[in-house]
Amino acid sequence: MSWAVGYDTNWHRDIGYGVPAKCDHPGCNEEINRGLAYVCGGEPWGGDEGCGLYFCYKHLQMGSKTKDEQCCERCAVDAEPFDATPDTREWIEWKLTDESWQRWRDENPKEVAQLKLQLATEPVSPTPTGMTAPKTEAVK
Repeated sequence: MSWAVGYDTNWHRDIGYGVPAKCDHPGCNEEINRGLAYVCGGEPWGGDEGCGLYFCYKHLQMGSKTKDEQCCERCAVDAEPFDATPDTREWIEWKLTDESWQRWRDENPKEVAQLKLQLATEPVSPTPTGMTAPKTEAVK
């Protein structure tokens, strides 16, 4: 069995190391994937200790004073989870165009229509996914 792509029925989104994503911490745009290395709780869907959201290493605590598992700052203190971030444009385009997703598209026309609408109304990033803007140094 592979954890490349699965589905989280709690957060209603695709998960797995094959799913490109952004960190679920508010305001963080770090590119990650929804694999086990990034999941709060250290297990699929968060296990017993986490919320099941996905965080970059900056926002994922590796064993805190109150939890043995990797967890986000909110789960470390048993607070309500953050909101989940939306799927990346890259992932949505993959689902809408790759032949491996054809059966899913045929069986889920409403979801396909929603994804197409999301792409049509989503602002386009000035830097294509997978690329970074060149770094410039400040002039003193």
